[in-house]
Amino acid sequence: MKCVSLLLGCLLALALLPAPSAGGQEPGVQQTGEWKSSFPVDKKNLGPTGTNPYFILQPGHKLHYQHGKDTVTTTVLPETKMVDGVETRVVEDRETKNGQLAELTRDYYAIDRTTGDVYYFGEDVDSYSGGKVVNHKGAWLSGVKGAKFGLMMPGQIKAGLKFYQEQAPGVAMDRAELLSTSEKVTTPAGVFEKCVHFKETSLLEKGPADHKWYAPGVGLVKDAEFVLVKIEKPAK
Repeated sequence: MKCVSLLLGCLLALALLPAPSAGGQEPGVQQTGEWKSSFPVDKKNLGPTGTNPYFILQPGHKLHYQHGKDTVTTTVLPETKMVDGVETRVVEDRETKNGQLAELTRDYYAIDRTTGDVYYFGEDVDSYSGGKVVNHKGAWLSGVKGAKFGLMMPGQIKAGLKFYQEQAPGVAMDRAELLSTSEKVTTPAGVFEKCVHFKETSLLEKGPADHKWYAPGVGLVKDAEFVLVKIEKPAK
């Protein structure tokens, strides 16, 4: 009789479990732990101009960062470039080490005018040594050699989002996780409230994660040890 009672109890517990959804996961909903890698956007809505409070693509917007004797200067250029059928905005990153130019990068971004999502379409890279270009390591373009664009900054900010920023097999596979949406960051350029905090990792590189903070109306204010020291806004 004891065995029969146990069996009846197990059957009753199974009957009370919720039935599985016939359709599986709801379309568009990202499961916990998954990295979003597919971005089914309408390319007709993508372009070099638009608004995202945490990622400024207005030509003339310029940010200066410093860590010890090393510097990085990011400039939104008036130039555009067609990449994978989309007109993208060119953003230049100029990195120096001990006063010498170390790397010059031209990044290509497009923004969805309907959602504010900013997508990353690739980069051209010139690495320097002794004043001369020595390689182009890390360069990739969406639509070339199996690479495809990733999400750089979502238009709708929500902690827990996980997505690929770069999807160039064997070259760049960076991904970001949004840890927080309301942090305070102090740098030589000022005190910034309501910053979003990302943790970035790569499938191709070992080592600690990179942490970045973005402030509304400004953009990136802290990148690991590099902190924002000066903001130059476009002339009106």
